[in-house]
Amino acid sequence: MDFLLGSDDDGPSRRRSHGPSRSQRHRSRRRRKRQRRKGFAATFFAMVIVAGVLGGAGYYGFHWFRGMLVPKDFTGTGNGEVVVEVKEGATASDVAQELEEQGVVASARAFVNAIGAAGKSSSLQPGEYKLRKGMSAESAVTMLDPKNRVVSGTLTIREGLRLSKIFADLSTASGKPVEEFQKAAKKDIGLPRYAKGRLEGYAFPATYEISPKMSADQILTKMVDRFNQTAQRLDLERQAKQLGYTAHDIMTIASIVQAESGNQQDMPKVARVIYNRLGLNPPMNLKMDSTVMYGLNKYGIAASHKDLESTSPYNTYKYPGLPPGPIANPGDHAIEAALKPADGTWLWFVTVDPKKGITKFTDKESEFGKFVEEFNRNNG
Repeated sequence: MDFLLGSDDDGPSRRRSHGPSRSQRHRSRRRRKRQRRKGFAATFFAMVIVAGVLGGAGYYGFHWFRGMLVPKDFTGTGNGEVVVEVKEGATASDVAQELEEQGVVASARAFVNAIGAAGKSSSLQPGEYKLRKGMSAESAVTMLDPKNRVVSGTLTIREGLRLSKIFADLSTASGKPVEEFQKAAKKDIGLPRYAKGRLEGYAFPATYEISPKMSADQILTKMVDRFNQTAQRLDLERQAKQLGYTAHDIMTIASIVQAESGNQQDMPKVARVIYNRLGLNPPMNLKMDSTVMYGLNKYGIAASHKDLESTSPYNTYKYPGLPPGPIANPGDHAIEAALKPADGTWLWFVTVDPKKGITKFTDKESEFGKFVEEFNRNNG
């Protein structure tokens, strides 16, 4: 039966097959302990990294958020000198960006906040201002007051000047050669379409701030802009059409009125003489000495017999109708007179006393002759 029950040597072998030995169980426990220690270390290390990341993000996030609420700003009034230009139509944000780029303020946001707090966001005036580098935003706002603008110089363009004289005056005021203004006059400087690309008559007489930083184009554009504003205010094109003329015709008439009038009060009467002569059937030549002299590039109030022989298209003794364009740059009073001439039947006028600005008007040729004699006596 031994072969059924097995030998004594087989018993222990069968008993070991039912589970690990003691030594195996001991080794297994040691392995599990080591794995638990490694897992804990890895978990702890991962937690440290996550905490570091979150801490760093929190730190930088806090400072980013703080920067949004309290933007970088310098303290004090700064040092050195920086000239900053506030351009026409510039917003507070535009100026803030310029100030930051030039190192005047620490951040554009600080300036926007400061000017907003001062209630001056919409009151920035164009011009050049002297500021300093490293200024607080509040100090920069204070320095951008219109009273602190840098004015390099002002130039008053009188009514009735020819373009050649205006260019000479602009050259003196800006330090730029006349040729620069001559070239600029041919560029896109905002002339109305009815000017036909010709600046004469549209360089509006006024007082202008002239800065060395301004180009010839910019200066002439400012003058044309002033004309366009006046034309819009006077409703030039519509009123010209009502009179049966173009806006260019009216500006030509206004320039003659400006040149021929002894004073502002006479302007509507001089305008009426022009319209009366043009309105005759057949039309009467204008016979204006001012247009003749312009065509000859000469100055004077009375054309000589030799001058009247000129073949220039501006010789209104020789050619009927209006000359090709304005002969000078009229002011708003002359333009208004051309649009609203006085009522009257006058066909002639003579400034009998140029020094006193006395002009006499008549609708009789015989009386006109007497006025001419009076002029000759006063200027003999």
